[in-house]
Amino acid sequence: MSGEDEEAAFRILRIYDEPEEQRIVPESSSTFCLTEHQAQVPPCGVPPGSPERWGAGYESTGTPPQCAVGAPNSSEVEFNPRHGSLPGPELDTVSEGDQHQAVPASWEPVPPPCDQVRSFLRAIPPVPVNVVVRPRSPHGSLKIGTLPHRKKVYAVAMSGSTHHVYTCGLGYINVWDESALHAWNKVPKAKLNFQDHQNCVLTCKLFPDEQSLVTGGLSQTLTLWDLAPTPRIRAQLASTGPLCYSLALSSDARICVACFKGFVEIWDVPNQILIRKHQVPKYGSRCVDIAGSKFWTGGEDTILYSWDLRNYHRLQEHEIKHEILSITHDPSEEWLLVGSKMSEVNILHTHRMETFKADLERYLHHHSLKFASCGSYFVTAQDEFLHCLATPSLQRLFKAEETEEIMCCDVSSDNQYLVTGNKNSATVYQLLY
Repeated sequence: MSGEDEEAAFRILRIYDEPEEQRIVPESSSTFCLTEHQAQVPPCGVPPGSPERWGAGYESTGTPPQCAVGAPNSSEVEFNPRHGSLPGPELDTVSEGDQHQAVPASWEPVPPPCDQVRSFLRAIPPVPVNVVVRPRSPHGSLKIGTLPHRKKVYAVAMSGSTHHVYTCGLGYINVWDESALHAWNKVPKAKLNFQDHQNCVLTCKLFPDEQSLVTGGLSQTLTLWDLAPTPRIRAQLASTGPLCYSLALSSDARICVACFKGFVEIWDVPNQILIRKHQVPKYGSRCVDIAGSKFWTGGEDTILYSWDLRNYHRLQEHEIKHEILSITHDPSEEWLLVGSKMSEVNILHTHRMETFKADLERYLHHHSLKFASCGSYFVTAQDEFLHCLATPSLQRLFKAEETEEIMCCDVSSDNQYLVTGNKNSATVYQLLY
């Protein structure tokens, strides 16, 4: 794909540091929503956060224009990514001489509400602000502890229910309880040793119920762990590849996809059965993720592939232009984040042909991505730098720098903690709201 075609395929989004305009949005399972008070409605296919949403004023200043919030008798309208437009009357387009101004196809004046309706509305008590549940985004982070793993932490997972942290590397997995998160040199609660001390865990996934963990790496097995009441091996799944680069779990934890060089293994987790060994491009199998009925792979060949989990056909290919280092999806499984070696975060819709790109313009060795369970922000770890970005605005909520390169990261499911792994320890941050 030429540079011109790439520019057309991926629309460039800007990451900005100015405070986002405060506005009330309705709770929604979708990541992208807006209110009718915003000054401009984006064209179809332009997500919030892009310059096109805010117009020329945003392009020049980097900040959204002021919005009229809290107007009387106004209501909020959710932007549905499935349809790409706001509900409303059908519009007719006038001639080009009128600069394509849209007018309602049929306009009828709306009569004002009668006195009975007015009195009824006045009798409804207001909803207290403290009982309205909305996804929160942190405004900062506080480094509160270090977990001394003593070796490289290739993979890390954190439970939101117990606040236990699992640091994975060569020869063993360390389990840390909540008291260790606020310390700097505490011993782990448990140490899970492998029979073969040369085994190295490169990837791990915590199950949605946070009662189980699956690990893979430099070993010809995938290991299922029961975490409660005490961590123990439930089963070892004999794989056909010597090195597992990445793992992905379906949202119901019934399907696990393990990525090896040139192929993936698709496992039925409850029955511990290998469903299929599926060939993928040799240099397009470094990382994997599952979103809905599709799974996605990518790697050194710079191409993101999507596959159908039902018939295993290749569905799409996206030229990312740089080596793909990580893939993750948002909680709604509608949007996919792809991290590349040039610090780009590529944003793709899982069903529609909508592709965007946010670039931090740095060459990287490591790039980890993690979406928060609430869907209002995600974390990108790029070498020694940690960025937390709001969705959908791409406002940088905070930035942190560590002394060592960050190899992996995770956010607790209760959105209270962030943990990163480096060459000999893990760092714990408390998220500030």
